[in-house]
Amino acid sequence: MISITCLECSANSTLKLVHKHGPCSPLFNGEPVNHTQFLLEDIARAKWIRSKLSGTNAVDNLKDSAVSVPAKYGPGGESYLVTIGLGTPKKDLTLLFDTGSALTWTQCEPCIVSCYTQTEPIFDPSQSSSYANISCSSPSCSQLPSGTAQRPRCSDSTCVYESRYGDRESFTIGFFATETLTLSSTDAISGFEFGCGQNNRGRFTGFAGLLGLARDRISLVEQSATKYGRLFSYCLPPLISSTGYLTFGKGNGRSTSVRFTPISTVSQSSIFYGINIIGISVGGKPLPIPSTVFSNAGTIIDSGTTITQLPPTAYSALRSAFRQAMSKYNMSAPASPFDTCYDLSGSTMVTTPVITFSFNGPIAIDLDPSGVLFPVNPSKMCLAFASSPADSDPSIYGNIQQRSFEVVYDVAGGRIGFGAKGCS
Repeated sequence: MISITCLECSANSTLKLVHKHGPCSPLFNGEPVNHTQFLLEDIARAKWIRSKLSGTNAVDNLKDSAVSVPAKYGPGGESYLVTIGLGTPKKDLTLLFDTGSALTWTQCEPCIVSCYTQTEPIFDPSQSSSYANISCSSPSCSQLPSGTAQRPRCSDSTCVYESRYGDRESFTIGFFATETLTLSSTDAISGFEFGCGQNNRGRFTGFAGLLGLARDRISLVEQSATKYGRLFSYCLPPLISSTGYLTFGKGNGRSTSVRFTPISTVSQSSIFYGINIIGISVGGKPLPIPSTVFSNAGTIIDSGTTITQLPPTAYSALRSAFRQAMSKYNMSAPASPFDTCYDLSGSTMVTTPVITFSFNGPIAIDLDPSGVLFPVNPSKMCLAFASSPADSDPSIYGNIQQRSFEVVYDVAGGRIGFGAKGCS
C-alpha cells in the first residue's frame, strides 16, 4: 500500500536537474563533452522509440541474463539527471529522468550477475528497514508488462522484472520491490514500487539508474497521484553549465505565460506522451507543409531524445527555409545526422531565424536560440533537427527544442504546457 509522508504539507516537491557532463553534475570529471557519442546514442534512442511504436523489438539480440529535482543529461543522447533518496535511512542516488520509460530502477547489492560503475555507493537493500520484495502472485507483478514490455519472471516466489533500452546493449534485470522514495526534505513516498537491479549492463555509466515518468501505472507520476495530482514540470537549462529543475505537483510558476496543448495518445504505444504539431514557421513565415504530414503519424514529446525528428517532407521544408535565412554564413561539411552545418568560428555575432512550432490548441512556441543550433565542435554548428526515415514515422519532439521552457505535464487535465524563460 503506497502512502505519502509530508512533514510540511507542501503542494509540490522540486529536484535540481543538471546536465550529466556539465560542471554542476556529480558525475563531472572535467573531460570535454563528446558530442559525437551523444549523437550516436540519440540515433539509437530514436530507433528504439520507432520500434516500440511499430510493434517490433529493436533489442532482440540482447543477451538474457511538488517536489523539484535538478536535471542533468545522461544516456540516450543529452539527457538529464536528478538526485533522489531511497531507503531507510535514505541513500542519495543520481538517476536519469525519462518521460519515455515507466519503471524506476537502481542498481542493487549484491549485484548477483553484473553491475556497471556508478559514482555513488550501490544501493544495499539489506541495510534498509523499509525494503520489501514483491511476490510473483501480486497484481503489481502481473501488470509489469504494460510498463516494461517484458513479461516478469519468478525467483523463489519473488517477482523478477526486465527492461531493455534502445542502443541494443543496455538492459536491467532484478527484483521488483517496494521501498521509501524521498524526493525532498518534506516529501517521501512509502511503498514505492521500483526495480532493484541485479544484472545491469550496457551504455549506463556513472548514474545509479532511471526515474520513470511515462504514462503507466508503475511510473512515479501514477504512484504519487494522490499527492501530486498527476502533475509534474521541468525546465532543461539552455547551457550545460547551468541547472534546471524537475517539480512534482503544482510548480513554482517560474514562467509567467504557460500555454497548453492537449495530450494525444499515440495509438501504437500508450506509454508515450503525444502532442499534435500543426505547423512550423521560420522567421515568421509558415512552411508549406501539408497538415496530414504531422496528423497521419502523430508526434511524441520525449525528455530522453536529443534531436527533434521530423517527417522527411517537413524536415526538407524547414531545412530549405533555414538555409535561405542563413545564406550569409559559410556552410561546412555535414556531420551525421546533421546535413545543414556552418563554420561560425570567424563570426563574433550570429543571428539565427526564429523557428516557431504551432501545436493543437492552437498555440505557437518560439524556440529558444539554444534549441536551434547544435555545437558538434567549437567551429561547427548544425541545424538541430533530423529527418526520420519516412513520412509514416511519428515525429519526436526532443529535449534540445525544449531547453529553457517550463514544460508542464498536467496528465490529469490531459494537457502539456510550454512557458518561455522557465528556468529563470
